[in-house]
Amino acid sequence: MNETTPAPAQTKNPHLIRRLYDWTIRWADRPGGVYALFLLAFAESSFFPIPPDVLLIALCVGAPTKSFRFALVCTVGSVLGGMAGYGIGYWGYEAIGKPIVDAYHGQDVMLKIKSWYDEYGFWGNLAAAVTPIPYKVFTIASGVFQFDFLQFTVASVVGRGLRFFVVAGLIYWVGPRMKVFIEKYFDLLAIAGMILLIGGFVLLKYLK
Repeated sequence: MNETTPAPAQTKNPHLIRRLYDWTIRWADRPGGVYALFLLAFAESSFFPIPPDVLLIALCVGAPTKSFRFALVCTVGSVLGGMAGYGIGYWGYEAIGKPIVDAYHGQDVMLKIKSWYDEYGFWGNLAAAVTPIPYKVFTIASGVFQFDFLQFTVASVVGRGLRFFVVAGLIYWVGPRMKVFIEKYFDLLAIAGMILLIGGFVLLKYLK
């Protein structure tokens, strides 16, 4: 960490989310952090429930000059994971994909996704890539309904890349001030992130 990086909170039993933040930020200057980011981004696009943004932000905050490198790693991992999700939907929906979709109450939403693709094609893919709605449901649905794989891939690259590079760019340009802001308002930001995640689940469940 550089001299502008505030010391982590030293409470005896810190909040679990705070502990996770303090732990992940220590990976910012370690090769293992990059690998962890790639694996998390890959898994989140096909089956894992935790979005990679948390680790991406932590890594970028810890090493702002590497922000775009982290965003690239996150994008590549997410796109490849999306391809895996597409494959799950295409070849293994009943055995693998359906339990994942059921876990998110996404059966009705899959039909809605099909109507989006039928009506908007590429733009339906792109919208799915940038929304807080769990992307894995869209990737699996894309395979189930056999949407054009090239369009799906391009939309994933554009959508996920936009999402992750915007985050990285903000941290890169703001630099240490973003670190200070996150440290000061971390609890509120964690709550806001959780609200967004829950909101995505609710929208996914009740979207008609």
